[in-house]
Amino acid sequence: MRKGLCVFIVYTYNYAPMDTATANLIRMMRDRTESLRQKGDLHEALHAANAAVEKCEQQLGPDMDSIDAFVNALESRADLFLELAHYAEAADDLKHAIDQLDNRPDRIAQEGRLYALLGTAYDGQERPDKAINAWQSAVAYFEKHEPPLLMDVAAITNNLGFIAKASGDLDGAEDYFLKSLEIMHAEVGMKHEKTASVSNNLGAVYLAAGFLDQAREMHMMALEARRELFGENHPDTAQSHNNLALALLQTGDRAWARRHFEKALAGFEQLVTGHAEDLEAVASNYCDFLREEGDASLADLIAGRVRVVVAGV
Repeated sequence: MRKGLCVFIVYTYNYAPMDTATANLIRMMRDRTESLRQKGDLHEALHAANAAVEKCEQQLGPDMDSIDAFVNALESRADLFLELAHYAEAADDLKHAIDQLDNRPDRIAQEGRLYALLGTAYDGQERPDKAINAWQSAVAYFEKHEPPLLMDVAAITNNLGFIAKASGDLDGAEDYFLKSLEIMHAEVGMKHEKTASVSNNLGAVYLAAGFLDQAREMHMMALEARRELFGENHPDTAQSHNNLALALLQTGDRAWARRHFEKALAGFEQLVTGHAEDLEAVASNYCDFLREEGDASLADLIAGRVRVVVAGV
């Protein structure tokens, strides 16, 4: 990670503290940035964010008010860069902000948040090693906070679990997902969408590792929560039906797996707009199953129907 950027030069200058009028102007610029962002006008919001960062940099001095204003402006612009998929620019802003805070004890939560965003920026650049380091730093800050920011820890360890699984480190992925699940269960309970999501992720790890009964249990827990939270006509519920069906196939419950494939297919067919790829993946899984069962004619019928549905989206 690059350090010692030119923004440190300001510490050797004798600037006066930021005056009220300037502070109010910077606040108005940041409010305008957020307002434009909420309206979806991200490019115009970026111009406003650039103006706020520029003004803060002009006023930057050794006083905490000007440093905090600069860090906040950088974080706000980095958020926009992430939303626009400008990952390198986001990473630069976040590293500037982290360097400015320099491990300040009164900004532990913000440093954790900045490292969390930095991990996202590196992940977007497909730089997993740097993403891991940034996210591990975020976890350390969130755990150091009084009280610990446990839901933030859970979110980041879930991210780390994805990277570990993608690299083939299933043991590491299990550790991360288990930590996230433990926190989610304690903080918000089993019947919560975030807990269900982590259960689903852990189920995928167990299925890949060959722990079939554990995979089945995790996917069952995720499905039960999602059914209660969202009902059947929701993409997360349809996804859970498909994932549970795949686990049930591995445990030999083929008739039960078929019912869940059917529910997954029906769910995504109703929600096809924005979920065409999910529909095609579920249809492929189900059709493979049907052909294994000797029902090729039904598989062909479903495959043809799905092609028509997707073509019409």
